[in-house]
Order: sequence, then structure tokens, then C-alpha cells
Amino acid sequence: MTTSENALATAIVRLRAAGCVFAEEEAAVLRDAATNDATLGELVDRRARGEPLEQVVGHADFAGIRVRLRPGVFVPRVRSRLLVELAAAHHPGVLLDLCCGSGALGLAVRHRRPDVELHAADLDPTATACARDNGVPRVYQGDLFAPVPLALHDRVDVLLANVPYVATAHLPFLPSEARDHEPRTALDGGRDGLDIFRRVVGSAPVWLAEGGILLSEVTEAQEWPAIEALRKSGLDGEVIWDEDLDARVIRARKV
Repeated sequence: MTTSENALATAIVRLRAAGCVFAEEEAAVLRDAATNDATLGELVDRRARGEPLEQVVGHADFAGIRVRLRPGVFVPRVRSRLLVELAAAHHPGVLLDLCCGSGALGLAVRHRRPDVELHAADLDPTATACARDNGVPRVYQGDLFAPVPLALHDRVDVLLANVPYVATAHLPFLPSEARDHEPRTALDGGRDGLDIFRRVVGSAPVWLAEGGILLSEVTEAQEWPAIEALRKSGLDGEVIWDEDLDARVIRARKV
């Protein structure tokens, strides 16, 4: 069965009423995911209640790939494409995607560099299951580096660490899509948003290969505290800003 034009028109009206700015585009995506009018109605209900579109349809298109998403798993952001581009440009032999969520970042790098040896880890068992759904070959569940095999010591060419970096006090101001439908552990970075970043940076030199790099997103206000954390760990760092993506990435190098 297929969805009718009347059902599509109704979906657009309901999405507009729910405050969806791109109601027509979202209705088309939901129609493609629906098998009939009743299913479309159910999907529209979920979206109108604030569930992220990508979780409703069960996938996200990101940086040239499509990844499956389970309910409650962090949705990859467009701005994170900068992390992927910088990682791929480094020609990694071994890449560790820390706080991997669905595995989207590491997989997008592998899409560009098929010969990369990809590893991923996340604290959330739902996220690691999702990464396995998406075909990440080596997925570890646990707190940051704790579950990662010691055999990767001094071998990681690119450490992708898209850690939570929202300051705790700012969480109530996030869009409801993130606040109500994504795990707090994927968002909350502590008092200044850099608690997890500092933990990663403190251990990164043990894991990075000579000349290896660490890549992590930060906000403008976090630039200098993040650079200071790098210096304390013996890493050289710089901030890379992409105006089109509205993305800021710390790139640190083991020397």
C-alpha cells in the first residue's frame, strides 16, 4: 500500500501546527518511511510530539552516508561533518571514535578512507547496539577508554572524541528534541561543558600514535580553556572554525 495525497496534505497541516518550520519537507520524509495512511499518521503524531525526525524514521543522512538510529540515540549534527573532513584528511590508519553514538562519524570517515581500521566506544549500551546495527566492526561499551583494548596504546592515528560539551546550566535551554529525546549523558559536559573533554585529553597521549591527532567540537567560549587542558597534557592544539557549518573543532597533536 502507499500513502494518499490527502494523507500527505493532512500531515503537512499537522506538522505546521506543531511548529515544524520545514513541514513540507518533513512530511515527504515521513511519507517515504510510511507503508500506508495509518502508519503515516502514527509517524506524524510522534514528530508532532517533538521526537526528532531522524528517530521517527529510524535513520539519519549524514556526511554522505545513511545510519540507522534507535530511539533515544544521539542524532548526528550537520556541523559534525567538519570532524569527519579533518579526520579523513589526516589519512588515518587506525581511528577510534569515542562517545560514538550511532557510529556515524567513524563510518563517514571510513566512507572516505575505506582502508581505515575503525574502533568505536560509548557508555550507552543502546548506542553501542546502534553502532553495531550500522556495521561498525569493533564496538566497545563502557566509560571512555575503559573498554578499549590496551593493544591500541600508541596506535591511534585519529581520536574522534565528539564528547558531550553542553554546560549543565544550559541544558534547559536546548531544543526539546534534544532535551527530551536524547540521553543526557550525550549532552551534559559538566559545569563549563569541558568535564568529559578534560578526561579524554588527560588520557589521550597514552593512546595516540606519534603524530596522531585528537578532534573534538567546542563552543567559542570553550576555546581557551580547552587549549589550556591540552597544554597540561602535553598536546599541541589549535581551533578550526568553519563558518558555513557553524562548527568549531579543537585539533590536538601528539608531539
